[in-house]
This record gives sequence, C-alpha cells and structure tokens, in this order.
Amino acid sequence: MTDTLTGTPPRDDAAAPAPPRPVCTRRTDRRWTRSKVALLVLGIVLGLLTIFPLLWMVSGSFKTAAEVNSATLLPSAPTLDNYRYVFTEVPFLRYMLNSFFISATITVLALWFHSMAAYALARLKFRGRDTIFLLIFSTLLVSLPVILIPTFVVVRALGLVDSYAGLIVPAIFNAFGIFLLRQFYVSLPAELEEAALVDGASYWRIYRSVILPLSKPILSALAVFFFLANWNAFVWPLTITSDPDLRVVQLGIATFQQQYVGDWNYVLAAATVAALPTLLIFFFFQRQIVESIKNAGFK
Repeated sequence: MTDTLTGTPPRDDAAAPAPPRPVCTRRTDRRWTRSKVALLVLGIVLGLLTIFPLLWMVSGSFKTAAEVNSATLLPSAPTLDNYRYVFTEVPFLRYMLNSFFISATITVLALWFHSMAAYALARLKFRGRDTIFLLIFSTLLVSLPVILIPTFVVVRALGLVDSYAGLIVPAIFNAFGIFLLRQFYVSLPAELEEAALVDGASYWRIYRSVILPLSKPILSALAVFFFLANWNAFVWPLTITSDPDLRVVQLGIATFQQQYVGDWNYVLAAATVAALPTLLIFFFFQRQIVESIKNAGFK
C-alpha cells in the first residue's frame, strides 16, 4: 500500500532497527587523594613492621656472634656455620621430625573426626542436635590455661605422660574445625543427599562419596590451620613431656635460648629452620585458606 497523498509506501516503524544504545562506561576515579596516600603510607609502614623481624631473623642466622651482638643489619661475610652447628652438635633434626610426626598425625585424625561430627550436626536430624552443637561451640570461649591442669590430670591418670599419645590425643579435638565444617555443610544443596537417598545410598556412603569430595577445599585449608597450630605448639608439649627424645621444635628453640644466651646466631639459625616449613605451607596453600573463609558460611 502507498500513501494516498504522497504516493510513497508507508514507513514501517516496527520493522526498523532500533538505534544502538550508548554504552555507559563507569569511570574509575584514580586520582590520588590525601586519604588514599595516607592509607598507602600506613599499609607500607605496617608491612615493614611486620616483615622486619623476619628479615632480621634470616639475616642474623648468617652472622657471627659478634655481628649479631653489634646489631648490624647485614652480615659482612655470610656463613653457614650456624646451620651446621644446629644440625650436627644438637639433635635439632630429631626435634623437627617429632614436630612433623605429631602435627601430621593430629591433622589427619582431626580432619577425619571433625568432618564426621560436622556432617552429623549439619545434616542428620536427631534430638538434641542444636544443644550439642551449642555446647561444642561454647568451648571456643575457654582458653587453654583454664583447661591445662584438668587435661594434664586426665592424661596422667591414663598413663600417657611422656608419650606420643599424650601429645597427640588431647590436641585432636577442636571446636573450631567442627564449627567451620558444619557451616560449610549447611550451605551445600540438600538435593545432592536426596538424590543419593533415592538411589539407596546410606548416610555413610553419602558422607564418603558425596560430602568428602565436595569438602576438599575447606579440608585443605583446615589441614594448613591444624598443622601450623601444632607445629608451633609450645605450652602443652612443655607440660606433658620431659623426655628429650620427645622434644618438639619449639621446645628445642627454647632450649637453645637457655643454653646459648650469648650466642644468638645459633638461636636465630634454629628459629629460621623452624619457620621455613610454615612459610612454605602458607605460600603453597594460601588460595585454599582464602577460599575456605569465603565459602564457610560467614555471611
């Protein structure tokens, strides 16, 4: 059809393509303001204050005793004699093996028991479940010095003083791991378990085949937390052991401080060796730590 007045075909506005919308780009203000500069300076100062003791420890481990006592920042001629003395004249390697065995054993057993307890408290419905979780969570408010003597009395009654079992068993149970895992399990979709129950799977099979594979990120982060906490343990090993063969690395460093009061180069070398595994573990597993905190239900 044509227009009766002009003889031109009518204009089909509906079929005409719409003009492109202007793309709104949000400009980011990258100007340096006084507040940004102040925050940057504050961050740099705090970072330097945090890392300076570590740098001083590492540099001091390569100094002689005279250079350490003179408080020079860098060694004039770096030496490995301090490390050689630590590993030859003192059974420091035995201390590190003790700490590694105790920390690894506690980590594996704690992850196993904590994951089962957290799954039961998050997914299974039984009477008194919330009360049990509240009691477990309330133990986070109790500090170690409060329960140190009662725990020692119990361990001594069981005959576990001066033994690996006395160092391992009391450290397995920790409410923090149960709480973190329960928060993670609560956030999982219930359809996964319902589908497994329809297929005839038991709760143990669901825990083993469904829950544990999904828990790898948070279990990795908890493994780092547990290992580092037990690697740096000092008060409980000092309380429960007197046998030098059971001495852990932190007690070994304390022994160094008592025996070599004037020879801080040996103490700094031992402290550097003890800190190296913790730094490596955190460097390789920092992503898992961040992901666990982000996905653990802290909303």
